Amino acid sequence: MSALIPFPDGGYAFLEGVFPYSQGVVALPDFAIERVTFSHPVPMAEGFRRIAQHLALQSRPTTALCACELRSPKPFSFEGFAEFNKGYVSVLEKWRLYRNGKNPVARSNVAPDAGAPAEPCFHAFCYTVPSVRTGSFVVAGSGEWPEGGRFPEDIVARGDVSASGLKRKVDWVLDMMESRMKQLGVGWRHATATQIYTVRDVHELTPKIQQRVQPSGITRHNCRPPIEGLDYEMDVRGVSVERVI
Repeated sequence: MSALIPFPDGGYAFLEGVFPYSQGVVALPDFAIERVTFSHPVPMAEGFRRIAQHLALQSRPTTALCACELRSPKPFSFEGFAEFNKGYVSVLEKWRLYRNGKNPVARSNVAPDAGAPAEPCFHAFCYTVPSVRTGSFVVAGSGEWPEGGRFPEDIVARGDVSASGLKRKVDWVLDMMESRMKQLGVGWRHATATQIYTVRDVHELTPKIQQRVQPSGITRHNCRPPIEGLDYEMDVRGVSVERVI
């Protein structure tokens, strides 16, 4: 079990994760989480600038940023992913988000199979606002690898994209989503959106996925997880407002 750590400067609490991201966030009392999608992917430096601008317009500090959704040109090597994360986290540190070796910001990062950007970009972000609504949350994206485990040895059904292999991957990731939601104090009934990312054929598994995530719907993205060797990723959110800029 991960620790649920209050982050009052941001108006949320986070499940402790790894260096690049937390496992998920939930709004603290008197706050709610809102989501913004960019109409087109925005390169990282410009994306951070536009996020800061949007937060200022909403009279919110940079510490209100609680989740990011990224798009990459292609999956990284394990070493390349670690190098990318250093630059990303350095900005969060400047924004007073990354502190004392802990990163409160949840994240998903995937690579579109078609129409991929030429460089890593922002797709969407979430932040907190004062609100009487309660219980909004974001669960970070997870592929079929236990974060912090051996890579690639601990990948679930490593290299197996048969029907049985994909089922093992899907089941493991669904269990991870449910575990994180439970630790955040929420469940599928609180979700407003569930996203899956894969280029593999999971059509036969879709009814089972839908049965588990009810009443939340499913949005599938023809994308690959961020690290070479992974085949399936999910994230879940329950937010009060969504907008496009």
